[in-house]
Amino acid sequence: MTKSIPNTKSKKWIFVSLVCLLLAIGGFLIKQSEPKKEDEHKVTDKKTYRANYHFTSPDKWKNDPQKPIYLDGKYHYYYLYNGDYPDGNGTEWRHATSTDLVHWKDEGVAIPKYTNKNGDPWSGSVVVDAQNTAGFGENSVIAIVTQPSSSGQQEQFLWYSKDKGKTFKSYSDEPVLKNPGTKDFRDPKIIWDDGANKWVMLMAEGTKIGFYESDDLKDWKYTGGFETKNIGLIECPDLYMMRADDGSIKWILGASANGKETGKPNTYAYWTGEYNGKEFAPDQEEPQWLDHGFDWYGGVTFEDGLNDDKLDHRYALAWMNNWDYANNTPTIKEGFNGIDSIVRRIELKKQDDDNYYLASQPNENLNELTKTTDQYEEIKVDGSNKLDTKGVAYRLEADISWADLHNVGLRLRESSDEKRHVDVGIFAKGAYSYVNRGLTHQPDESNQYIESKAPFDPNKKEVHLEILVDKTTVEVFIDDGKVVHSSQVFPPLEDDGITLFSEGGTATFKNIEIKHYQSIYKSNKK
Repeated sequence: MTKSIPNTKSKKWIFVSLVCLLLAIGGFLIKQSEPKKEDEHKVTDKKTYRANYHFTSPDKWKNDPQKPIYLDGKYHYYYLYNGDYPDGNGTEWRHATSTDLVHWKDEGVAIPKYTNKNGDPWSGSVVVDAQNTAGFGENSVIAIVTQPSSSGQQEQFLWYSKDKGKTFKSYSDEPVLKNPGTKDFRDPKIIWDDGANKWVMLMAEGTKIGFYESDDLKDWKYTGGFETKNIGLIECPDLYMMRADDGSIKWILGASANGKETGKPNTYAYWTGEYNGKEFAPDQEEPQWLDHGFDWYGGVTFEDGLNDDKLDHRYALAWMNNWDYANNTPTIKEGFNGIDSIVRRIELKKQDDDNYYLASQPNENLNELTKTTDQYEEIKVDGSNKLDTKGVAYRLEADISWADLHNVGLRLRESSDEKRHVDVGIFAKGAYSYVNRGLTHQPDESNQYIESKAPFDPNKKEVHLEILVDKTTVEVFIDDGKVVHSSQVFPPLEDDGITLFSEGGTATFKNIEIKHYQSIYKSNKK
């Protein structure tokens, strides 16, 4: 009989396999005991005041937006940033890019502060010099920026970029536009006037908007001015052309203004009218307002880079804060202070009285962030009705109708005991729409900025509301968006209830749709 010889290779292989199996099982058990990445995001979302879908400063401080440009398939957005906040002063231009105006990629500081004797760069304007009018090369990116200057006055300086807007160099220590002798002389806004084949610059000069022209972005000549009345100091002027829904072409002149002393908003005032290449003639002396809330300041409008028809519509965004309480936000504890509104699409529409107005609607690309949707077909409300749906970051739409009542709307970011909430609605008895943040945590310790209001036709018995809620913001679009309310709110993050209400009668809520938005800070950035 032949003696069998043990197969040592086979035994060794079995031993190694058992060890690997045990290691794999151990690794699996350890992995199961760790929080899943999805759970980690959920914990982060719950504990942070960083917005889910609004642009926020990566750290420290941001305020004024600068008008974005579209170049090489991307929107290039610059904003005032202070990396030394809260211990040091001075702003610089930080840069971000986007393909959809929802997701943003941080590109770092483009124009640094305190690099020359003229101090830090403030607000200004950036353009693409397609025809090389300034001599820095075709398609150079040019910024004209206010700096306090070595003379102690606000003056305008030119910076240029040859790397497609990533970094800028100072053209000269001397201003391209000197101060003419006024205290306030800032925030240059530049456009190319196709009709006159020249550059046009607007300047904020106290309560006046000054107009200047140039062939080369370096030498500027004054052409005229537009005096404003009863809306305080003017900042961040704006000028553009649009085609209305009746086919008419109108010029729009805009500016950030402060009308609170006369009971008006302190957001973005605008006039429709005519610009003759030298100065602007308004259709009406009284301005209209792009927002009636408390926190839509330093607003800018800009062209749709993907649409060849530049007159059909534009986009707009603003800094969501107010200088009266700019440093009062819970995000400071997380190392940042600064948030923008969502990007809006704006269109020009004609009214029954033959005047024109700008209508705003949220950027539809936001819907790409939808993770779940709740819908309610019809709910009749006489008193209140708390929805099963909850959330802190969503887009809510609803049609509301009534026959006779005093007040109707929604209580948002409501606490479980129903004592804290943000109220959005129509006060039919008083003929106005409103957002009231007085019953939750909010930034204004003086309690002067509690309820924003805008006129609402008392003969109307219906309204369409579109409401965007995020961790620290509420933006409300009334009907077609002629009226918008944008304000900061700071409810505790656990306050996530939604309640429908009516007072003094019955209201019917129809077509309620609530789209819950995921965070742009954890999804893939474009």
